[in-house]
Amino acid sequence: MSKRDYYEVLGVSKDASERDIKKAYKRLAMKYHPDRTAGDKELETKFKEVKEAYEILTDGQKRQMYDQHGHAAFEQGGGGGHGGFGGGHGDFGGGHGDFGDVFGDVFGDIFGGGGGRRQSRQQRGSDLRYNMDLSLEEAVRGKEVEIKVPTWVGCEPCDGSGAKAGSKPKTCTTCHGAGQVQMRQGFFAVQQTCPTCQGQGQIISDPCNSCHGQGRVEKTKTLSVKIPAGVDTGDRIRLTGEGEAGMHGAPSGDLYVQVSVREHEIFVREANNLYCEVPISFTTAGLGGEIQVPTLDGRAKLKIPSETQTGKMFRMRGKGVKSVRSGAQGDLICKVVIETPVNLNERQRELLQELDESMGTDSSKNRPKEQGFFDGVKKFFDDLTK
Repeated sequence: MSKRDYYEVLGVSKDASERDIKKAYKRLAMKYHPDRTAGDKELETKFKEVKEAYEILTDGQKRQMYDQHGHAAFEQGGGGGHGGFGGGHGDFGGGHGDFGDVFGDVFGDIFGGGGGRRQSRQQRGSDLRYNMDLSLEEAVRGKEVEIKVPTWVGCEPCDGSGAKAGSKPKTCTTCHGAGQVQMRQGFFAVQQTCPTCQGQGQIISDPCNSCHGQGRVEKTKTLSVKIPAGVDTGDRIRLTGEGEAGMHGAPSGDLYVQVSVREHEIFVREANNLYCEVPISFTTAGLGGEIQVPTLDGRAKLKIPSETQTGKMFRMRGKGVKSVRSGAQGDLICKVVIETPVNLNERQRELLQELDESMGTDSSKNRPKEQGFFDGVKKFFDDLTK
């Protein structure tokens, strides 16, 4: 059976931005995720199809290969949406201040990554979320930030076991360490959490004085988080194992740093491009000239050709944002807006009047848009009276 077009799978056009692709993926993943579809094999297959399309189209290099060669680009070991990217995005390391699986499965913390699997006896600690507010400059350049996170950490005196030093937890005699017991009702057998050990499989008869048998204590941790250059609002950084410690020595959850980028006074970011409005004078627009425009790296010169109209867009290549995923460099788009002179003195008014009179009554030569507009208005009213 031939594969469906990846753009068709996500319901986006072939020129869709990375942000549009991400939005489409979130919407479809919420709809088809296995933890929401109660084991429906057909919907599970659709979820895998959506995830594969998302992984290819959000990787700049793979998307370019797909656009050129289609699915054939990933056959015979070509990748097929995997290629060692683990969870759909680049693996940047992880744990203890490094960052792992940046923007990994965006639904991992919603669905717990369980996929309907049977819960283990040692329950992993909860994942945590930390909201980080960044300026545009910080998001574009990246930085290292120290954060303080109140959480549960493993108890040191008992090494997370929950039992006082010199003693050990004992195997539960009710469930024999299984954490579950089987209750029979006629022909049916129902498994339930063991009421004696509450599913732990062990009994702590002599609990640790520090953690009172939990194997963990509350503490505020200080972590160093490296923010990669190019992140944007909605991106997440996962610090593996820096979430809450599990009870009785169970593995820790992960910490997700949720990025939010504040609005900028000058620039508006759209994917990897930056946009800004640049006011220019009436004379510069008419005669042309060279102006200075702001960039994130400082001032840059922009040449304005003569007879430039307001709203004209100028592209400054490579002055935008470097993509955190593909490494592609965006552009700065400058939109010029002609500023009408204000607070004119008498002489300035006279000069403008002379300029207007010098153009004569026929505006088709010097003001073609004006002439075209009024010609269209005249035709409109002539048609109404017919």
